[in-house]
Formats: sequence, C-alpha cells, structure tokens
Amino acid sequence: MDVKTIAKVGKRLRRFLGRFGDCFNRSEPREHLETYVNGQVSGLHRKSVEPIALEGGTPPRTLQRFLETVRWDEQRLRDRMQWLVAGEHADHEAIGIIDETSTPKCGKHTACTQRQWCGNKGKRDNCVVSVHTSYVVDDFHCVLDSDLFMPESWAENLPRRQAAHIPDDVEFRTKPKIALDQVARALGNGIRVAAWTFDEFYGQGSEFLDGLQGLGQNYVGQVPVHFRGWLQEPQILLRPTPQDLRRSGRTRHFPRLAGNASPACEVRNLLKYSPTFRKQEWQRFKIKDGEKGPTIWEVKHAVFYRKRHDGMPSQPHCLIVAKNVLDPKEIKYFISNILPSSDTPLQWLLRVAFSRYPIEQCFRQAKDDLGMDHFEVRGWQAIHRHFYISQLSLLFCSRMRQELQTKKKDGQRVHHRRDGPRRSLGNCGDPRYAAFGPSEDTQESRRHDQLPPSSESPSSQVPYKNDARLLPRKGNRCREIALLCPQ
Repeated sequence: MDVKTIAKVGKRLRRFLGRFGDCFNRSEPREHLETYVNGQVSGLHRKSVEPIALEGGTPPRTLQRFLETVRWDEQRLRDRMQWLVAGEHADHEAIGIIDETSTPKCGKHTACTQRQWCGNKGKRDNCVVSVHTSYVVDDFHCVLDSDLFMPESWAENLPRRQAAHIPDDVEFRTKPKIALDQVARALGNGIRVAAWTFDEFYGQGSEFLDGLQGLGQNYVGQVPVHFRGWLQEPQILLRPTPQDLRRSGRTRHFPRLAGNASPACEVRNLLKYSPTFRKQEWQRFKIKDGEKGPTIWEVKHAVFYRKRHDGMPSQPHCLIVAKNVLDPKEIKYFISNILPSSDTPLQWLLRVAFSRYPIEQCFRQAKDDLGMDHFEVRGWQAIHRHFYISQLSLLFCSRMRQELQTKKKDGQRVHHRRDGPRRSLGNCGDPRYAAFGPSEDTQESRRHDQLPPSSESPSSQVPYKNDARLLPRKGNRCREIALLCPQ
C-alpha cells in the first residue's frame, strides 16, 4: 500500500471504532479503545499493555485499568460486532466454525490457568484454554465470540475465584456447552450460517449435537472412531406390549429399543464389517490445492442413525468416511444432519467438513499479528475484554483486506469470488452431482441500539430453523472440491 492508502486506512479505523462508541459512557475509555486497537494493528513486536501504551503515549497503568476496572460494556461491544457481521457480511453460504485455542502461562494466578492439554505446545502444560466461534465467507473470516474455559478445580475454589475476580454467577461449563451458548447468542444477534463444523472433540458428545439440532442448525462435523450409531434404523417400542403389562418386576420406560434391536456400533467397525460400506467403492475428491500440491481424499458415505444421549436413534444423518490417498492410514469420520441429494450434493458436505482451516488462520493472525495471546492481565473480565478487542481488530483487518481486494486496479475492478455468475462443482458430467447453492440471502436489517451500556447482554437465545433440505437452491460457487472418478 502507498502512503495515501495507509492514511485512508487510519481514517477508516477511527470511523469503524466510532460505531462502538455507545459501549462506553465516557470519552476516555473510547480513546483507550482506539489506542489499544492501534497498538494491535501496528508493527510492535510485543503487543501487551505496556508496549501499546508507550507507543500511544498513554501511561501503562492507565491502559491496564482500562481492561481491569474502568466501567464499560464489553458484552455490548461483542454483540455489536456480531450485529455488524450479520448486517454487512451476511451470505447464504457462510460457514460457522467451532474450535478452541490455548495460551501458555507461567504461575497459577491468571484466571482459569492450570496444567491441561495445550494445543499450542502439543502436550499438557500450564495454560488457559478459550473456546471460540468464527464466521467464514469466501476470503472473509472473523471470530464471533470468545470465552474462557473454567476448569472444575477453579469453579470449586472460592478464594481463587475471588482473587481472579470471577463473578459469582459464572458456573462450570464444559467446552461443548460453552460453544452451544455462543451459537445461541450469535443466532440471537442475527448471525446465520449454512452449516457449522467442528473437530471430533465436540463431535463426540451427543448432547452437543442434540443442542445444535435443537437450535435448528445444520452441521457437518468430525466424530471420533468410537462414535456409535446404526446404519439401519432400529425398532422402537413406544408403549408397553400386552406381555409387558402382564409382566411383573421393574417398570420399563418408553420409548425404548425393542429387545431384538441390534446394539449401536462404532463407526470404525461399521466401515470394516458393514456390507453397506464393504460393497461401496471409494470415490475420489480433490478437496483443495495446498502448498504441497492437491489434497485428495477417497470417500464413502451412508445413511446413519446416531445414538442420542438417551440411547434412542436420531433422525437420519449422513456418515461420511474420508481416507487420505497419500496416507491410507489417515481416516476421518464426519457426521451431518443433512442428507446428500441433488440439492445438497456430497461435494458441498465435504466442503463444509474440510473448512476448519480458516479458524486456524484466524488464530494465527490474531496471535502473530494482533497479539491475542500477549495479554498479561490476570482477571476474568480483563481477559475477556482483551479477547473482544482482539476480535474487533481482526474484524477491521478482514474488512479492509476484503475492501482492498475489490478496489480498482489499473482501471479494472478486481473481482471478488462473490461477483459474476456462479460456477458449478466439477462433477465430470455425472448428472447425480448437479450444481447447487444454498437458499436466498436472509440478510437482516442492521440493528441500531443507542441505549446506555448495561451489565447484561441484549442478545437473546432464539432457535432458528435452518434446514438446507427445505430451502430452494440456485447454484454453487465452490471451486475447490472436484469429483474424481465417480462411481
């Protein structure tokens, strides 16, 4: 960028931050927000409070109090970011991603720090873990929400909670429960996605999948090899039979599986022993072009009834088994509550299943470029405020990158992937895989709220029906997945 463009970016940043002015009831915190964001998007090597304060000409202790004790509404800031994304970046092919990240920490006084699995180091270490949801549309990606995971040892230790200023109403929540709360909050703020995706840690719990189903959300997520279910729907007894009524002994609960129903089987055994998979030929798909060449996976799929937390079979799902061509021992299992059809082909499900890399890019950019893991505060509220401001900085960078990509260059407009006619998937002429696309945009009008900051979030948890199988479709612009050698 030239000097003129850089000057425009600075003005755009001030206008952008001005849209969040009602999250503060005084001018000083607004100025501190600008100082903090300017420091995060600057070229500082270390982007903790002290270097940012010195770079911006602010006393370090003042900026630290801005995170710790100064009164302003960080929940409104988070919600307003989601309103902005819902109003200005809505897209009917958007994908939501759920994942977590960890930050190594020394000592034991930082809120929620303990020895646990640290993905940053690939081993158990002293760290804090945070759960995040992100939003991806083509080249645009941002983090929607962030929450610290509080271990049970912290939840039950009142002195440690008080020392870290953890509110009394904050209770222990599992990571899947935190993710469900974030999804519900995003829906209440107008966020809509075509489907959610996640790794096998979140896919292993039936409560989490039932929660997404209860919120009316589509998902294509990875599940572990020991995930259980049926390829044939088992028989269910809804009421007692005459024999049961005459039988004495313990009371049987209904509905329940019939006595002759086969038990739920692990997906790895279904792949190995089930005739449905054994008779099915592998289909090759090119997932994407990576730095080391194209990534190609062989795929099998079948209708699947997962075992819910109450032991009953779920509605029909799609079980997808993907095998890496270059490493046949690497096999991944995905489950989706969307069945493949002419409107929703298998290629699109694979596109969602293998779309988790953008959140890794979000984490890498937020940590390496914006200092998301450089925080040196210890309190619960201060850490969350740092997370939300980092999300704000990342959102601004993503918006500017998207805008610069669509600027005129040498008198010609650089076309974005949303522009122009949509392209169908590479289907090698197979009519079974016709072009598709999710439904029309359901972009909500931008929400304006000029109320003074409050201690409670204005978002509501409103279930949203988002069933891709019921929606009309008109085409697809995914150009990364192609079918090779269809069977």
